[in-house]
Amino acid sequence: MSNGANDNYGANNIQVLEGLEAVRKRPAMYIGDIGPKGLHHLVYEVVDNSIDEALAGHCDTINVTILKDNSIRVLDNGRGIPTGIHEKEGRSALEVVMTVLHAGGKFDKDTYKVSGGLHGVGVSCVNALSIHLHVRVYREGKIFEQEYSEGKPLYSVREIGTTDIRGTEVTFKPDASIFQETQHYNFETLQNRLRELAFLNKGIKLTLTDEREELEDSTFRMEVFHSQGGLKEFVTFIDGTREKLIPEPIYCESDKHGIPIEIAFQYNTGYSENLHSYVNNINTIEGGTHVAGFRRALTRTLKSYADRQKLLEKVKVEISGDDFREGLTGVISVKVQEPQFEGQTKTKLGNNEVSGAVDMTVGEMLDNFLEENPKLAKIIVDKVVLAAQARAAARKARDMVQRKGAMSGMGLPGKLSDCSKTDPSVCEIFLVEGDSAGGTAKQGRDREFQAILPLRGKILNVEKALEHKIYDNEEVRNMFTALGVHIGNNEEGEKELILDNLRYHKIVIMTDADVDGSHIRTLILTLFFRYMKKLVESGYLYIATPPLYQVKKGTQFKYCWNDDQRDIAIKELAGKGKEDSVHVQRYKGLGEMNAEQLWETTMDPARRTLKRVTLDSAAEADRIFSMLMGDEVPPRREFIEANAKYAKIDA
Repeated sequence: MSNGANDNYGANNIQVLEGLEAVRKRPAMYIGDIGPKGLHHLVYEVVDNSIDEALAGHCDTINVTILKDNSIRVLDNGRGIPTGIHEKEGRSALEVVMTVLHAGGKFDKDTYKVSGGLHGVGVSCVNALSIHLHVRVYREGKIFEQEYSEGKPLYSVREIGTTDIRGTEVTFKPDASIFQETQHYNFETLQNRLRELAFLNKGIKLTLTDEREELEDSTFRMEVFHSQGGLKEFVTFIDGTREKLIPEPIYCESDKHGIPIEIAFQYNTGYSENLHSYVNNINTIEGGTHVAGFRRALTRTLKSYADRQKLLEKVKVEISGDDFREGLTGVISVKVQEPQFEGQTKTKLGNNEVSGAVDMTVGEMLDNFLEENPKLAKIIVDKVVLAAQARAAARKARDMVQRKGAMSGMGLPGKLSDCSKTDPSVCEIFLVEGDSAGGTAKQGRDREFQAILPLRGKILNVEKALEHKIYDNEEVRNMFTALGVHIGNNEEGEKELILDNLRYHKIVIMTDADVDGSHIRTLILTLFFRYMKKLVESGYLYIATPPLYQVKKGTQFKYCWNDDQRDIAIKELAGKGKEDSVHVQRYKGLGEMNAEQLWETTMDPARRTLKRVTLDSAAEADRIFSMLMGDEVPPRREFIEANAKYAKIDA
């Protein structure tokens, strides 16, 4: 039976994509996606080449500039890409590197011992996805250049002058026909990544300049990232808004079995584990063998020390591995010649040899630290005991939640208005601020696939609460139960969120567009980041964007999401008449909209705009949540003062 496709399927239907055509045809296969994440990944691919030069000992300065037209320029002081004629290809090695996939020095282990970059396609992929790319090489006292459009050379590599510097300069402008959603580079996103790279590669100086933003003194916005302390400074930075238990991070660096290992960790008075891991500068958000080796060594060494010192004799609760990591903030960085990645997002390290190397390194270092610092060791062990006691209380609270659910049939919260479909991939739930807005959302929704869970008031701030207190909170319990998720143990016996019975693949936070609504949204985001991070990493969490204004004249009206849209709408509706004939309604809350308005602006999949919550930098997200929702006031005040100019305050 024909489905309308061409039935004349023969040899001529087989397409062979030459050169970089495959990248342009299926860009998401090479850079992850063609949205903001993929756009910024282009910068990371170019910077990774410079970082690899630094790891090889030939580069210590990398400058990244966002130009006025949203082009990117990356300049390093490395050796410069070779420009001589490539024997096999019969053309300049520079052109080969820029136009051939999987061509470069990374495959020669005598040239680069380790290299970063997750996809391994490098600058040629960036070239393919750019409407224009210009490369200059400063090498052997000469300047060489070549330009490209959509990955195709506009001319052969040419020599254009002499120089007393060395390095590679790549300037590119992403192709708007591919990156249709946006070609705007976000300064903060690039800033977070470059700061991360500076901590992970101590001694390298990275500079980010934004020529789109000219300051009062005619200079441009600029940030410089340079770390001599490496991961020790990284942990101090991440943990800067928390109260420390020990004066400075515990640190070790080694080269076990030819695997460079650098680890730093700190204990604080908080209740969550914040462990960030990297392989060749890639953030391994799913962990892997290096994380397993660290956790195993930490538990074994601390337990052994506590037993030797008889610090656990009077403890009546069983102590687990999770207890040794409560209130721990750490960073693990390993450099592996041939990394093997696995997992859902290909960011879980699978090399078995790394686990043993990390285990030995941490075990030896921590054992020495504990013996040499008995007072600090006692503080850490006391923290572990408190964690075990709190975990026992939390387990009782979790069991109570699950028992209550089992006793009440389906166990769904009474306030939940569920949808009729049961396939999670097509179902979505709106977490709505307040019963009033929840009632409007129930009337306006499509009952077939949209569920509504109203939340009363502000939920518990989980950043400052013991775990068992979280399960005592009715609104938090309702969210866990409605979503069909719970916290249990994985195959390794570690605590994790269990998604086997997840009921929705779109979880939408819908709050008022005012100060209280923003606070409630942040409280909910904190809950998801600390206790349901898997849902964020899986791309299931979204934020609704209700309009701020309705601009109306007679029977004509327009919805507007910002002040600029409002001003344009006023002029368009006023026409040649007076602007005061146009009525502007400011929506201060979801309750001010009727069901039809809420549906057509915020809930209708055909017309709404949802913002997906992503974790571009888990370390930066960790720091921000701790700062905004934690106990330390000064860092929060500094953050608000620094960002006040971006805030919109309702009168």
